[in-house]
Amino acid sequence: MPDLATIADLEARGITVAPSEESVTNIYLAVASAAIRDAAGSNISQTTVTVILDGTCEQRLRLPGAPVTALHSVTLDEVPVLDAKLSNGALWRSAGWAGDDVSVTYTYGLDPVPADVADLTCRLAANSLTAYRNGDPAARQVESERIGDYAVSYADTETGTLSLTDHQRSRLAARFGAGPAVMVRTV
Repeated sequence: MPDLATIADLEARGITVAPSEESVTNIYLAVASAAIRDAAGSNISQTTVTVILDGTCEQRLRLPGAPVTALHSVTLDEVPVLDAKLSNGALWRSAGWAGDDVSVTYTYGLDPVPADVADLTCRLAANSLTAYRNGDPAARQVESERIGDYAVSYADTETGTLSLTDHQRSRLAARFGAGPAVMVRTV
């Protein structure tokens, strides 16, 4: 799956990446993308997936990921379902979804990636690139610093400069959050 931002996106924001830094910068973009997707509970970028959902007697079956843009196939206990309809990010069927497993292959996500998400990815990667350039790829963000009787406190970050604030996590989850499902394979 492609990262949520590219080196070209970084350069469009005024961050020059030397050819010798491309490899490490791509790693930072991949890690930033993974952190954002994890917080969002969604791939965000457009992708086609197959999920297995538990059957239910309900007529609506919510699909994880948003927005759902195409429905490719649906089976109920390995039997093709031809009367399923896509309705507001959910599958609708008048007979409901009673059975053990509902397998759904569909496309969801956004193409292109929203500008604010690409920007957040770039900011996280740029912080790590700056630390790398300063000789400390595992540098932690300084949260506060005092000069008299020198003191410094660091942000509580789990991955150095590649971390999201609680506010950013909450916003991503509210905007892209997915429901429970088991991802089986990406097509």
